[in-house]
Amino acid sequence: MTQRQLQAEMDREGDCIVVELDRWVERLGDKPCLYYGDDDTTLTYTEFGRITDRIAGNLASRGVKKGDFVSVFMGNAKTTILSMFGIWKAGAVYCPINFGFSGDILAYQINDTRPKLLITERAMVPRLNHIASRLSSVEGIVVYDPPEGSHDVPRDPVDLENALKGIAWQDLLVSAPRPDIAIRFDDVANVLYTSGTTGPSKGVIQTHRWMNQYTFVCRRMLSQDDILYNDLPLYHVGGAIFNVVRAIWMGCTVVAWDRFSTTEFWSRIRKTEASAASLIDTMIPWLLKAPPTPEDRNTPLNKVHMQPLPDSHVEMAQRFGLDYISVGFGQTESGMSFFSIVDEGNGDLTPPKLRRGLSWTEMRDMAARFNVPFVKAHDVSMKGYMGTPSLFVEAAAFDDEGMMCPSGEIGELALRPKLPMMFFREYLGKPDVTVKAFRNLWFHTGDTVRVGDDGRFTFMDRKGDRIRVRGENVSSFDVEEFANRFPDVIASAAFAVPADVGEEDDIALCVEIRPGAAVSEEQLHEWLAQKMPKFMCPRYIRIVEAIPRTPTSKIEKYKLKRALLSELGKQ
Repeated sequence: MTQRQLQAEMDREGDCIVVELDRWVERLGDKPCLYYGDDDTTLTYTEFGRITDRIAGNLASRGVKKGDFVSVFMGNAKTTILSMFGIWKAGAVYCPINFGFSGDILAYQINDTRPKLLITERAMVPRLNHIASRLSSVEGIVVYDPPEGSHDVPRDPVDLENALKGIAWQDLLVSAPRPDIAIRFDDVANVLYTSGTTGPSKGVIQTHRWMNQYTFVCRRMLSQDDILYNDLPLYHVGGAIFNVVRAIWMGCTVVAWDRFSTTEFWSRIRKTEASAASLIDTMIPWLLKAPPTPEDRNTPLNKVHMQPLPDSHVEMAQRFGLDYISVGFGQTESGMSFFSIVDEGNGDLTPPKLRRGLSWTEMRDMAARFNVPFVKAHDVSMKGYMGTPSLFVEAAAFDDEGMMCPSGEIGELALRPKLPMMFFREYLGKPDVTVKAFRNLWFHTGDTVRVGDDGRFTFMDRKGDRIRVRGENVSSFDVEEFANRFPDVIASAAFAVPADVGEEDDIALCVEIRPGAAVSEEQLHEWLAQKMPKFMCPRYIRIVEAIPRTPTSKIEKYKLKRALLSELGKQ
């Protein structure tokens, strides 16, 4: 497509999820929009539209203006989704916080974002009280109290400290006129945090068009007959945007749970008749480890997104009746720059009586129209297959000197958008880092790839010190910051090692201790476990005589990693 045609395609649907939701509220009315599995409750499109209108109106009445940041810190998926759409309707910016955060890392993100309001739930109040004296920028905190009988009613509810001004969630649900605000494609929609390598995690500023680009092709896999399942956290783009936004953009039903469950996954799929879902790395081996049953294929799930594509994709598809597995390269900064559909069985694996969505012919034709590779399972045997760049980007691999790599050589993936505001706008408060990421007029992703002679890309590895653990991008800098606060630690180095299960990482930490200090690895592990989010805690801790360094004092992590891998027998 030409740039003019691409622009027309983007404009056809309003370039904004709020516009699309309004359209479906008017057309679909009583169709279920959101089913919340943890409490077994359903909202129709009419109800979802009315509640989010009220939230927007009440946010505006409390001084939230277009462009203001509103943070959301909660684990309840239903309330988070309602807050997200209410914030967008108010013209404000959705700023979610990882619900595993506490202490310093929680205070850092809130103070870095400086939200006008913070929406949370009663169970999170003790963590906010702990850092209350450090939250000078927050003007008010909205607290959601789960109704009696809800699954998440806290046993010992705690009130906000006097230093924090509390607002009841119910006050956002009273009747209030939705503000009359025009939302443009280039207006800021979100600030989501991604891991840093040489500094703290960075806030990524995304526009409304970023959400359009991120979901543009993958939502074409859906029809209004589809039901999309989500248990991914809503502080990441995968859960909030790739799943929830793309489903509502197409007028589908979203079924949501707070967390993934290996034992309940398939019963949830069958109960809700869900036809589409996303599985991150560690979920796949967990599901495959369950003993096979004659009912494994008796499920409506026929479209699953996996990223990166695992070696076991054929085994998953054949055992559980998955007709299509989509794969790509999705990123908080650059959106969905690659997207491919793997045809696992000519559309014949899902039982016909349970199948929902596009037919095999419709799926193939859609892929052809939008230049999406539609490949047979046996043609995708390499781990990390990404396919070809999407309609909206140019892509290349560069070496360390900024020269484009020949076919077959490994280089850093760099991307360029073909239309304005397709990528993130900037890193919040970090102009120097933003400029560096866009050096030579290309956005440098920090991931390495190999480009084949056929123009298809294969993901190889992370270039920097980012670590991927159970779907979370962890900053080695953040891990080291925690470790360096231990009184007897002189220096530390955190790095990734291959996980025992799946294709992601475990965290390893090497520390240099003050001479004469009596510190054990077990003591350090216990201390860190009390300070850090659970997913950030190192799997391996080793006390070393000295952290190796170059003549210019840079830590040589590769030497530490090589020694640990040899010890673990993983080389």
